[in-house]
Amino acid sequence: MNHYSGLKNALIAFFLLLATLYALPNIFGSDLAVQVSAAGDAAIGQSDLNKIEVMLKDKGTTYKSVGLSNRRILVRFDDNAAQLSAKDLLKAELGRNYVVALNLAPSVPLWLSDLGGKAMSLGLDLRGGVHFLLEVDMQAVLSMSIDKYYNELRTLLRTDRLYKSIKKEGTSIAIRFKEVELKNKASALIESELSDLVILETDNQDELLIQVGISDSAQKEAKKSALKQNITTLRNRVNELGVAEPIIQQQGLERIVVQLPGVQDTARAKEILGAVATLEFRLVDEKNDPQTAIQSGRTPIGSKLYYFKDGRPLLLKTRVIATGENITGAASGIDQENNIPMVNITLDNPGGRAMLDTTKKYLHHRMAVVFIENKVETVLNKDGKIVKKRSTTKDIINAATIQGTFSSRFQITGIDSAREARNLALLLRAGSLSAPIEIIEERTIGPSLGADNIAKGVMSVIAGFVFVLLFMVVRYRVFGMVANIALTLNLVMIVAVLSLLQATLTLPGIAGIVLTVGMAVDANVLIFERIKEELGAQSNIQKAISAGYDKAVLTIADANITTLIASLVLFSFGTGPIKGFAITLSIGIITSMFTAIIVSRAIINKIYGGKKLEELSI
Repeated sequence: MNHYSGLKNALIAFFLLLATLYALPNIFGSDLAVQVSAAGDAAIGQSDLNKIEVMLKDKGTTYKSVGLSNRRILVRFDDNAAQLSAKDLLKAELGRNYVVALNLAPSVPLWLSDLGGKAMSLGLDLRGGVHFLLEVDMQAVLSMSIDKYYNELRTLLRTDRLYKSIKKEGTSIAIRFKEVELKNKASALIESELSDLVILETDNQDELLIQVGISDSAQKEAKKSALKQNITTLRNRVNELGVAEPIIQQQGLERIVVQLPGVQDTARAKEILGAVATLEFRLVDEKNDPQTAIQSGRTPIGSKLYYFKDGRPLLLKTRVIATGENITGAASGIDQENNIPMVNITLDNPGGRAMLDTTKKYLHHRMAVVFIENKVETVLNKDGKIVKKRSTTKDIINAATIQGTFSSRFQITGIDSAREARNLALLLRAGSLSAPIEIIEERTIGPSLGADNIAKGVMSVIAGFVFVLLFMVVRYRVFGMVANIALTLNLVMIVAVLSLLQATLTLPGIAGIVLTVGMAVDANVLIFERIKEELGAQSNIQKAISAGYDKAVLTIADANITTLIASLVLFSFGTGPIKGFAITLSIGIITSMFTAIIVSRAIINKIYGGKKLEELSI
């Protein structure tokens, strides 16, 4: 009686040892670091590592260590000032072919990391993370609005052939007419059909010319809409990155704050968040030669010159069949026939209809896929002033012959690597930004409640834990000591499970752990009080111990299962911090039942099992 088999004891010891092993990474902490990776899909190697070391030494920047792993270079520092200084230096020296980002790098030993050991992900209120302040390029928003209204104006006025010429001039549109009567008719038509446009007052005395601009209210609405759309897209992209409990919110009229707690690959986060990428599907101009167009400096009417990534030119039709806005789904994969990366594309109904009509009409013609990316960078000009440099790259991914008719579902190939295919699919799936954004501030941040408050919070948790331990020892003596061991092992198991799952721990999550500690002690109290009752009812101590555990288990299970159901409901319907609380509470309930019932009994069995006892220390 009160004896576990050797196999059962070995299994309990194995699980506890495993939990201790995977909880261990959390004692090593993290280092402030600068992460350097290659832009796009270029490889980064030992030569880059040597170059970075030389740069830092030449400038006298002190660093803790530098190493190359997982296609990135991590330079670790002892203080924040050195980290920020090195980041600015490397960004200036390395140029645009590299992505330089701040990071918090776990200092887990290599042997433990090889076994799959990872430190627990902590939220911004405990560990900090990466903070991005993004600014939406509102000038680009107005420019895109002008483009939209320019096309609408041409369509509206072309019906009755009202205008002589129409062209964009900055943030306005200049329309010239042959007669004053046509000008007045067009003005009335614009006021009635396009209420968002206003006719601007100018000093120009030309009676046959009017300047049209976007009204103030329409400008405000366009900016507001662009900001909201960008926030939605950023949320989708962060979700695709797998960051738990992110903070994405508007700041002012033009800026967005993005906080990524416990993020590891900050360079990829930076690359994905700031990318303004889309696709265009265009037919290839089969009748004209691109080399002739380059030499003459003139492109044929209805065509435009584009280039592949390797520099090869190709003439494409100006008419766009479908764009990234028509894409509703995108997934990367491998073409089984040719063993090359690909992206499976799904279009919406308008895009599918346009693609079907095109493939029917132009069967056996070539169609090209153009990848378009807009970037905004802040640079210093010759006068030392900060200016924004906008750049747009348009690369042909592939130009394949249309072998059969298709509509909303098809594949694109010609992508350099599987990683680039995954990034492209992510951007298309998450949606394109409605306007370019620039990362104007990037930093690692500490606990939002402040180091002092965190220290006090930790001290209060430790104090509460110690008081519980003392109470259990005083009230239940040896059995109380066993309960304390089980309680400590319960905390170790919770940390191990959180580390393995890489769930983000926040202050509400700690509240869940504290609640679990109370419930674990409560389970032991129920068991010990039941044992006392059994001792009063019978003289056989071994039977009293066995009956105390057996009869208390059902009560403990009922109480824990009802709490587990409540925590699952919280997880299902809650968001953010509420989910964090529910996760730790659920894990804690399961581990506490294991430690309070099985582990504590295994220890009691070792102490009292199989012995002739006169009394119990309880």
